[in-house]
Amino acid sequence: MGSARACVSIIDDDALVLRSLDRLLQARGFEVHTYSSPQAFLEQRDADTPGCIVMDLSMPGLSGLELQQALARAADRRPVVFISGRSSIEATVRAMKAGAVDFLTKPFDEADLVAAVRAALDKDRASREGLAELASINLRLATLTPREREVLSRVVAGKLNKQIAAELGTAEKTVKVHRARMMRKMQFDSLAELVRAWTVSQPLPPAPPQA
Repeated sequence: MGSARACVSIIDDDALVLRSLDRLLQARGFEVHTYSSPQAFLEQRDADTPGCIVMDLSMPGLSGLELQQALARAADRRPVVFISGRSSIEATVRAMKAGAVDFLTKPFDEADLVAAVRAALDKDRASREGLAELASINLRLATLTPREREVLSRVVAGKLNKQIAAELGTAEKTVKVHRARMMRKMQFDSLAELVRAWTVSQPLPPAPPQA
């Protein structure tokens, strides 16, 4: 996951707002980078840097919603907090459906912004920890032999050794050997840990199309 400090990226074409938000969040202990346009942000962005994005909804060039969509296409998963002086219910719904953490209307309370930023940073931290865990599990899965994977899939389905042996056409003691090797390679001591890891490693079903 790296040791980079989480950064709050602020994007707003209003220089006064940009300076105000920069000072507010830095005073609260956050590391802050500011950008005067979506284009400037895109030219300098680094999705590997942990953090979140605070951005205006209406900006010249790309709008906030268009930038949110561009980041999603680029697999930049950093959470977004929208701020806007002219918002609509439709825009708010679109932003939240696309994964925005919050949508604040100017003028907003400073405490609300700080709370939204903290929630976004927590979300980003949890996401990165989850991705790191998944990568670790997949690396261990890659060390299994085809037979060990067959045993694994049946173990997590709750089948007994004798049932697995019958399905695979082998001896129960052979299944026990494969099972022990599989557990050792996966680095788990309990079945519960193994089931959880297997569940985490499986791809999610495709999301239904948004209305």
